[in-house]
Parts: sequence; C-alpha cells; structure tokens
Amino acid sequence: MSRCARGFSLVELLLALAIGLVLILGGSQVVISARATHASQQAAMLLQDDARFVLGKIIQDVRQAGMFGCLATAYIDNAPAAFERPVNWSAAGSSRSLTLVTADSGGEGGKPDWTVLSDCTGTAQAYAGSSPPPAPGQIRFALRQLTYTFEAGQLKVSTPAAPARTVLVDNVQAFDVSFGVAAKPGATRVVRYDASPADESLIRSVRIQMTLRDPAGRVQDQVYSVVAALRNRLG
Repeated sequence: MSRCARGFSLVELLLALAIGLVLILGGSQVVISARATHASQQAAMLLQDDARFVLGKIIQDVRQAGMFGCLATAYIDNAPAAFERPVNWSAAGSSRSLTLVTADSGGEGGKPDWTVLSDCTGTAQAYAGSSPPPAPGQIRFALRQLTYTFEAGQLKVSTPAAPARTVLVDNVQAFDVSFGVAAKPGATRVVRYDASPADESLIRSVRIQMTLRDPAGRVQDQVYSVVAALRNRLG
C-alpha cells in the first residue's frame, strides 16, 4: 500500500479526540456558567422586587404615622391611648414587631380602626371605626393601626380588626429597626439612631434594615436598608 493512502495513526486519532473533548468541555463550561449567572441575576431581581414591595409599603405608613388630622392629639376628644404611641417597636425572643398608627389615605379596604372628624380650627372628635357623616366645615380622617411582625423567617402584617397575620414576604433572614431621635422635643434634626429610645416623642425617623435569602442558594443574602421620616414631626 502506498504511504500516501494511509489513514490516521492511533496517536493522531487519540490526539484529535482529546482536543475535541477539551473544546466540548470548554464550551459546556461556558454555557453552564452563563446559565448560573442568569439564574443568580433572576434570583436577585426577585428578592429586590419583594424588598421594594414590602419596604415601600412600610415607608408610606411610617411617613404618615401620627397624622391624626389638622389638630394635635391633645385637641382630639375621645382620642384612644394608641394615639399617644403612633410608633411602637417590641421584641420578644426571635419575634419582632413594628406597630404604626397611620393615616389610611390609600383606602386599603375594610373599615378604619378610628376616624377623626375635625373642623381644623379648634375641635376634633375621634370615633372607633367609621364616624358619622361630616358636618359642614368638617374633614374626616380615617386611621389604621398596622403591626408588622417578623417571625419564623416571614414578615407579616395585622390590624386590630384582622388580628390574623397576613404574610407579606417569605425568606426573611433578618429584620432590624432603629429610630432617629432628636435632642429635645422642639427639634427636628436627628442626632442619633437608637434601637430602643427612652422617649418615643423624640422619634423623627425610622430606619429599617431587612435581609432576604434565596431558598435555592443561587445568590448571596441581600441586605436592603431604608430611612423614612415622620412627616408630622418635622414641622
């Protein structure tokens, strides 16, 4: 047989197979890496969406906490004790809760916890639930008490009318709250943040830090932090 008619030798065939295998493994690794990156990005987006929904709702409620109409609480007849503590934070074991008495400007559905009728000049009356129709010159302010509770890896919300806690988001690794406090009652500037302020009347803002975890482990724990000011205490 002529030398020119010979096929590949065994060494050449093994070398070609080895090079092909390396190329296939390299391409597969690129595809696997791209899919893992896409999965981690999707997981991070889902966590970010959950955080945006929950923190956006809490921020809105914090900003309107203590807004009981156009007159101070001292001028509201029949004001409940909850009006004196529009922002309250408690911790028991691994459970933590943030309670806000806030304006129900969004009309979240259902009957309000309280309603204040005020003429915005010198008289105001608080009613449990809904109030009578406002008289000429009166304005009606609907109020709700919302309690956000972190327990067993979930953030939940409840109200006095619906004490059964509704889950807002799962896979919560941590939920921490601290309060920006002023130096004295008439001041508006925050001088420090305190997890448990002795004088709640000095609270001017609320800082929330929440950590979410992807149950599939596709992305590292994501930490989100926001600060919201109590508008009625800023003058």
